[in-house]
Amino acid sequence: MAEVEHVEQRLGYRLPELLRRIYTEIGDGGFGPDGGLASLIPRSIPHWHVQDWPCATAVHDQRSGWGPPASWFFLTGGGCTMEWHVSLIAIDNPVLLWDSDGWVPEWGQNPHDGLCYAAPSLRRWLWTWADGGDVWDEALVQIKKDASN
Repeated sequence: MAEVEHVEQRLGYRLPELLRRIYTEIGDGGFGPDGGLASLIPRSIPHWHVQDWPCATAVHDQRSGWGPPASWFFLTGGGCTMEWHVSLIAIDNPVLLWDSDGWVPEWGQNPHDGLCYAAPSLRRWLWTWADGGDVWDEALVQIKKDASN
Protein backbone atom coordinates (compact mmCIF):
# COMPACT_ATOMS: atom_id res chain seq x y z
CA MET A 1 0.00 0.00 0.00
CA ALA A 2 2.92 2.36 0.68
CA GLU A 3 4.07 2.06 -2.95
CA VAL A 4 0.56 2.76 -4.24
CA GLU A 5 0.27 5.84 -2.04
CA HIS A 6 3.72 7.03 -3.13
CA VAL A 7 2.71 6.65 -6.79
CA GLU A 8 -0.55 8.51 -6.22
CA GLN A 9 1.29 11.35 -4.52
CA ARG A 10 3.79 11.53 -7.38
CA LEU A 11 1.08 11.50 -10.04
CA GLY A 12 -1.28 13.83 -8.20
CA TYR A 13 -4.19 11.44 -8.82
CA ARG A 14 -5.68 8.49 -6.98
CA LEU A 15 -5.57 5.18 -8.86
CA PRO A 16 -8.91 3.51 -9.61
CA GLU A 17 -9.93 1.26 -6.72
CA LEU A 18 -9.71 -1.86 -8.89
CA LEU A 19 -6.14 -1.03 -9.90
CA ARG A 20 -5.21 -0.28 -6.27
CA ARG A 21 -6.49 -3.72 -5.29
CA ILE A 22 -4.62 -5.41 -8.14
CA TYR A 23 -1.32 -3.82 -7.12
CA THR A 24 -1.79 -4.46 -3.39
CA GLU A 25 -3.54 -7.85 -3.38
CA ILE A 26 -2.36 -9.63 -6.54
CA GLY A 27 1.03 -8.34 -7.65
CA ASP A 28 3.17 -5.51 -8.94
CA GLY A 29 2.50 -5.97 -12.64
CA GLY A 30 4.00 -8.44 -15.08
CA PHE A 31 0.65 -10.12 -15.81
CA GLY A 32 -2.43 -9.07 -17.76
CA PRO A 33 -3.27 -7.96 -21.29
CA ASP A 34 -0.56 -7.66 -23.94
CA GLY A 35 2.83 -7.55 -22.19
CA GLY A 36 1.32 -7.46 -18.72
CA LEU A 37 0.65 -4.52 -16.45
CA ALA A 38 3.61 -2.27 -15.78
CA SER A 39 5.24 -2.29 -12.38
CA LEU A 40 4.87 0.58 -9.96
CA ILE A 41 8.59 0.41 -9.31
CA PRO A 42 11.34 -0.06 -11.90
CA ARG A 43 12.40 -3.71 -11.92
CA SER A 44 13.73 -6.34 -14.25
CA ILE A 45 11.24 -8.61 -16.00
CA PRO A 46 12.70 -11.96 -17.11
CA HIS A 47 11.06 -12.03 -20.56
CA TRP A 48 11.68 -8.33 -21.32
CA HIS A 49 14.98 -7.16 -22.80
CA VAL A 50 15.16 -3.87 -20.89
CA GLN A 51 14.46 -2.89 -17.32
CA ASP A 52 10.67 -2.69 -17.37
CA TRP A 53 8.83 -0.82 -20.09
CA PRO A 54 7.98 2.81 -19.31
CA CYS A 55 7.25 2.28 -15.66
CA ALA A 56 3.64 2.94 -14.75
CA THR A 57 4.76 5.88 -12.66
CA ALA A 58 6.50 7.72 -15.49
CA VAL A 59 5.17 11.25 -15.61
CA HIS A 60 5.36 12.83 -19.05
CA ASP A 61 6.69 16.36 -19.28
CA GLN A 62 3.77 18.32 -20.68
CA ARG A 63 5.94 21.41 -21.14
CA SER A 64 7.71 19.66 -24.02
CA GLY A 65 4.39 19.23 -25.83
CA TRP A 66 4.90 15.48 -26.06
CA GLY A 67 3.20 12.66 -24.25
CA PRO A 68 -0.20 11.84 -22.89
CA PRO A 69 -1.76 13.97 -20.16
CA ALA A 70 -0.71 13.25 -16.58
CA SER A 71 -4.24 12.04 -15.88
CA TRP A 72 -3.63 8.99 -18.09
CA PHE A 73 -1.95 6.15 -16.22
CA PHE A 74 0.27 3.84 -18.27
CA LEU A 75 -0.91 0.22 -18.08
CA THR A 76 1.21 -1.65 -20.64
CA GLY A 77 2.75 -1.41 -24.08
CA GLY A 78 0.63 -2.32 -27.07
CA GLY A 79 3.45 -2.88 -29.55
CA CYS A 80 5.40 -0.49 -31.77
CA THR A 81 4.33 3.01 -30.72
CA MET A 82 1.07 1.96 -29.04
CA GLU A 83 0.42 2.16 -25.31
CA TRP A 84 -2.56 1.24 -23.14
CA HIS A 85 -3.55 3.86 -20.55
CA VAL A 86 -6.39 4.24 -18.10
CA SER A 87 -7.98 7.62 -17.46
CA LEU A 88 -7.68 8.58 -13.81
CA ILE A 89 -10.29 11.33 -14.04
CA ALA A 90 -13.02 10.14 -16.42
CA ILE A 91 -16.09 8.36 -15.07
CA ASP A 92 -15.61 4.56 -14.97
CA ASN A 93 -11.91 4.97 -15.84
CA PRO A 94 -12.02 4.15 -19.57
CA VAL A 95 -9.00 2.44 -21.10
CA LEU A 96 -7.34 4.31 -23.93
CA LEU A 97 -5.08 3.02 -26.67
CA TRP A 98 -2.61 5.78 -27.46
CA ASP A 99 -0.32 5.89 -30.48
CA SER A 100 2.62 8.23 -29.93
CA ASP A 101 3.00 8.44 -33.72
CA GLY A 102 -0.69 9.20 -34.18
CA TRP A 103 -0.42 12.96 -33.76
CA VAL A 104 1.94 15.72 -34.88
CA PRO A 105 2.41 18.74 -32.57
CA GLU A 106 3.85 20.81 -35.44
CA TRP A 107 0.49 20.47 -37.22
CA GLY A 108 -1.35 21.92 -34.23
CA GLN A 109 -2.50 18.50 -33.04
CA ASN A 110 -2.49 17.44 -29.39
CA PRO A 111 -2.03 14.04 -27.72
CA HIS A 112 -5.78 13.37 -27.94
CA ASP A 113 -5.36 13.08 -31.72
CA GLY A 114 -3.35 9.89 -31.15
CA LEU A 115 -5.85 7.98 -29.05
CA CYS A 116 -8.89 5.81 -29.34
CA TYR A 117 -11.16 4.60 -26.58
CA ALA A 118 -10.45 0.91 -26.21
CA ALA A 119 -12.89 0.04 -23.44
CA PRO A 120 -15.48 2.02 -21.51
CA SER A 121 -13.94 0.98 -18.18
CA LEU A 122 -10.83 -0.56 -16.67
CA ARG A 123 -13.04 -3.31 -15.23
CA ARG A 124 -14.35 -4.26 -18.69
CA TRP A 125 -10.87 -4.17 -20.27
CA LEU A 126 -9.45 -6.46 -17.57
CA TRP A 127 -12.51 -8.72 -17.65
CA THR A 128 -12.15 -9.16 -21.41
CA TRP A 129 -8.58 -10.38 -20.86
CA ALA A 130 -9.42 -12.55 -17.82
CA ASP A 131 -12.30 -14.17 -19.71
CA GLY A 132 -9.99 -15.14 -22.59
CA GLY A 133 -11.09 -12.34 -24.93
CA ASP A 134 -8.98 -10.01 -27.03
CA VAL A 135 -8.59 -6.48 -25.61
CA TRP A 136 -7.82 -5.26 -29.11
CA ASP A 137 -11.32 -6.05 -30.44
CA GLU A 138 -13.05 -2.87 -29.24
CA ALA A 139 -10.02 -0.72 -30.05
CA LEU A 140 -9.83 -2.02 -33.63
CA VAL A 141 -13.54 -1.35 -34.17
CA GLN A 142 -13.00 2.23 -32.95
CA ILE A 143 -9.88 2.68 -35.11
CA LYS A 144 -11.77 1.51 -38.23
CA LYS A 145 -14.69 3.80 -37.37
CA ASP A 146 -12.37 6.80 -36.91
CA ALA A 147 -10.59 6.02 -40.20
CA SER A 148 -13.85 5.99 -42.12
CA ASN A 149 -14.88 9.44 -40.80
